[in-house]
Amino acid sequence: MKTIICFGEVLWDVLPAGRKLGGAPLNVALRAESLGNKAKMISGIGKDQIGEELAREIKSHGGSLDHIQVSKDFATSEVLVELDENGSATYEIKRPCAWDNITLLEGDIEVVKASDAFIYGSLVARNTTSRETLLALLDLASYKVFDVNLRSPHYTPERLIDLMQPADFVKFNDDELFEISLHLGFKNRELEANIRFMAKQTGTDQICVTLGKDGGVLYYKNAFYYNPGYKVRVADTVGAGDSFLASIISQLLNGSQPQEAIDFACAVGAIVASKNGANPKIPDSEIRSMIETQKTS
Repeated sequence: MKTIICFGEVLWDVLPAGRKLGGAPLNVALRAESLGNKAKMISGIGKDQIGEELAREIKSHGGSLDHIQVSKDFATSEVLVELDENGSATYEIKRPCAWDNITLLEGDIEVVKASDAFIYGSLVARNTTSRETLLALLDLASYKVFDVNLRSPHYTPERLIDLMQPADFVKFNDDELFEISLHLGFKNRELEANIRFMAKQTGTDQICVTLGKDGGVLYYKNAFYYNPGYKVRVADTVGAGDSFLASIISQLLNGSQPQEAIDFACAVGAIVASKNGANPKIPDSEIRSMIETQKTS
């Protein structure tokens, strides 16, 4: 069992079908916990009714509230989610909110020091208070995983680069990879060339890129590992990339080979995309069945 700490937003995704538990790092933490790890979430909710409901929902999914701060001054976060005809999501993220104002606490310092992985995203760095807390915790973490989860207009390329520099492992989707590479002056559109370029820029040889229906690629210690994706009927894509990240980090931390890790992560991401909401329960048998189906097809 590995200890995985996630830092960032917890919130309600307000979808056409209703309100669902969300926030990319929370989705990662809940999926990591479901895969047999000990996962903790450092974040903030408001001292309000929807915050109480959010806390209960997190607990009902097996999540821990130990490091989720309760703010008297800032509200629990809600995000309006719109889905297009392909199930792809766009987001309206209200501000300010509680997770914009995560303060540095001694308990959080100790749990990050003892962790096997510290996972953080870009959205939480939009506000000074949470950004300064994040930077302080990054100095303490032994293995740092950066999820480049772009939500316009809540980022700048310069801030993204600053957040990538300390990371040992970086996760992009293909659009994010090309956007940031282009900002850095790299105009080649070939995928592996962009990954190698970004590896050089960030000083890490551990990068994964999700490719939507076409699966994903893992660049790990100077070698590439691909999975072509699994065919599913998409319900919505909310949380699919987060479950992918939780799965690939869990697999690598627990000793799986890189090809096994990318195969497993793509299967989990595809299954999440085939269901409503970001945190559906997924039995291990369903994951294994999907992997085996690809092997025999």
